[in-house]
Amino acid sequence: MKNVKNVLRFELGNYFGSKSWIISTILIALLCVVIMFFPRVLAGFRNDDEENSSETVSEEDMSTYAFYDAAGVMDMELLSEYYSDVKITVCEQEDEVRNLVDSQEAELGFVVTSPTSYDYYVYNKEMFADYQTRFQEYLATLVKYSYCEKNNLNPEEFFALDSVNITANENILGKDSSQNYWYCYILVIIVFMVIVMYGTIIATGVANEKGNRSIEIMVTSTSSTSLLFGKVFAGAIATLFQVGLIALSLLGSYQLNKEYWGEGISMFFDIPTGVLIAFAVFGLGGFLLYAFLYGALGALVSKVEDLNKSAGTAQMLVTIVYILVLVQLTNIDGILMKILSFLPISSYSAMFARVAMGSVETWEVVVSAILLYASVIGMGFLGGKIFRNSTLRYGNPIKLSNALKDLKKK
Repeated sequence: MKNVKNVLRFELGNYFGSKSWIISTILIALLCVVIMFFPRVLAGFRNDDEENSSETVSEEDMSTYAFYDAAGVMDMELLSEYYSDVKITVCEQEDEVRNLVDSQEAELGFVVTSPTSYDYYVYNKEMFADYQTRFQEYLATLVKYSYCEKNNLNPEEFFALDSVNITANENILGKDSSQNYWYCYILVIIVFMVIVMYGTIIATGVANEKGNRSIEIMVTSTSSTSLLFGKVFAGAIATLFQVGLIALSLLGSYQLNKEYWGEGISMFFDIPTGVLIAFAVFGLGGFLLYAFLYGALGALVSKVEDLNKSAGTAQMLVTIVYILVLVQLTNIDGILMKILSFLPISSYSAMFARVAMGSVETWEVVVSAILLYASVIGMGFLGGKIFRNSTLRYGNPIKLSNALKDLKKK
């Protein structure tokens, strides 16, 4: 245990003594704060612009739209209400509308061919521009006024009835999967990125030490298992520090600017406490499991350049789990998701997703957690043995299957 502490202290010194690692962590945290404060700053500029625009906008600055009423149904007073921010040009024939748009004297041209149909002209159509909605609402209003007139109806009462607001109070007795889906999606991505990033760092560190032969000195002063446990625990602490600092910066600055973001983004931040606890427990277990695997695989190569040949096994396994869980989020109570939530190689993301979105019993969560952490301990000692048998073997990369066969022989 003492040796593990010594290795842990040394590895943590490498993390927290790295200026690039500290600076990158602080910069990412600051970037999160800036992003969360952006709507507040933007709202300030928008208010200033609205005040200035209300004072300076003149008729000359307005866009020009050309209109021709071929059907004889248009109400110009109502049209002025719908297009209060536009300079209206009334034309005598359709060609006049076309020529105004073609010469770019008018941005848009509308020709009403019947009470319920029209043609419109635009010189250059922008990709996401909406040229029709407002004019269609205007024509729909004309049709309603015409109907009221023909049937001796009161237009005010008719329009009041047409715009009745129906209020629905939603009462969710279980879980809201439609809302929980999105933060689950993000959390699955986060745990995937953390495992791959820090797992690769651990494997690279082992491969570097083996390549420059400094590992030969280490194994003479401490056991290979202590080395691997120290490296993995250091990686876990560094991960918790980095991810925790970034998460606190993001969540804290969001709370300060919540009113400026509106309701749409709240689904990503209003995560129930139970889901966060499940994410922490299973996310940490998954990280430790794969970190031990990455560390053992790093010892199978003598050069960092060969690391992809060895660590590709863990990379492929993590990626397959990542894809399967994301695909199954829309079928959270399906048989495949239930199987994935009990397999240690996948429960780190599948189980907390089921806690957030599906129907899961307490005993299922407990059994899955026990299986996961038992596998972490087993992988730790198995990885330590692979680490010990591989650290002093140089040359071509050792295949994982061959390393496992050597363990069986011994």
